Formats: sequence, structure tokens, C-alpha cells
Amino acid sequence: MDALVAFAAALVALRLAGALARRWRATRRPELAAWAWSLAAYAVAAAAIAWGEAAEWDARSFRVYYAAGALLTAPLLGIGSLLLAGVRRAARLGLLYAGLAIGVALAMPVHGAFPPHGIPPAQDHLELVPARLLAIVANVLGTAAVVVVAARSFRRRPVGNALIVAGVAAAALGSGLTGLGAAGSSVGIAVGVVLLYAGFVAPPGFALRRAAAPPA
Repeated sequence: MDALVAFAAALVALRLAGALARRWRATRRPELAAWAWSLAAYAVAAAAIAWGEAAEWDARSFRVYYAAGALLTAPLLGIGSLLLAGVRRAARLGLLYAGLAIGVALAMPVHGAFPPHGIPPAQDHLELVPARLLAIVANVLGTAAVVVVAARSFRRRPVGNALIVAGVAAAALGSGLTGLGAAGSSVGIAVGVVLLYAGFVAPPGFALRRAAAPPA
């Protein structure tokens, strides 16, 4: 059952990542590209959970899960928020970080025996440096970028920013509460991805449209 729930979450995330990619192709708005990649990373993380639960966890499935879920999702969300705020250098920073994260995920030593089911705790299989420390710093900075940009532009996009913050919180809650199990984490990913997508595509608030309208 856990594998099926995780696989369903992966399909949802992949479908919404594709929808964002199509919007990027139509508009060429750079934040949509970053957000599409972040949802694609969520899809890969959920697929790795399905792999681990169906075939029993090992170093391969854990490495894929950690690369996508711990190293890429939140930082890419933050890059998208910075691009939305007009920080154009964020695109180059995002590319550099993604390359670094993938390189660390491929090279990081993985040790210890894996349980057959249940998402393995990173501290049981990875040293603090470099992978865990990089994940901590990148997730803190990425989440901070999302929250700060959302707070600064809340009056312009109240509904969209509220949904984005709620989506980040839902995904983080699902990943952080190990007692929920693999299925609970997968549901958290799916709910978070749906909220994030809704926030990404939400139109500006009513107050902005009203202020922009010409006086009668």
C-alpha cells in the first residue's frame, strides 16, 4: 500500500511539473522553469519512496530519494521565488547548485544496513559532511527565500503566496514526521505539490486589480 500511495504522489507531482513546463514554454517566465524543476524533483523523490517500499530500501533508492527530496526540492523552490522577485542571477545560482547537489549525491558515501520498509533516516546512513550539511543549509536558505518573497509580495499576490507557503509547510511536515511512515510522507508530498502548483498559477489579488483599474 505504501508503494502505491508513493507512486500516486509521484504521478501527481510529475503531471503538475509538466503543466508548469508548458506554461513556461508559452510565457518564458523564468520562475516557472525553476518551479517546474522543483515539482519534478518532488516526483522523483516520491518515485524513490515507491521504489524503496516495493523492492526494499537499499543504497541506490536512498541515494535517489536523498538527492531529489533533501537536496533539490526546497532550494529550487527558493530559486523560483527569487526569480519572481526579479533576481536574475538566481538562475545561474540555481544551475550551479543543482550540479553541485547531484555531484554530492552521486559521490556521498552511504553506509549501514537499511530497513526493508520505512524511509531511512539520513543520520543513520550519511556523515554530516558533505551531504547532510549541504541539505540543511540549502533547505534553510531555500525555504527562507520562499517565505521572504511571499511576505514582501503578499499584498500583490495574497492567495498565491499563502498557497505557496502552505505547500512548503505541507511537504516539510510530511517529510519531517517519520511516524507517518512512507505513505504519510507521500501524502504530504502530494498535498504540498498541489498547493504549490495552485499558488504558482494563482492570479494577482483583487486589491491589485482594483487599484490598477482606471477611475470612473
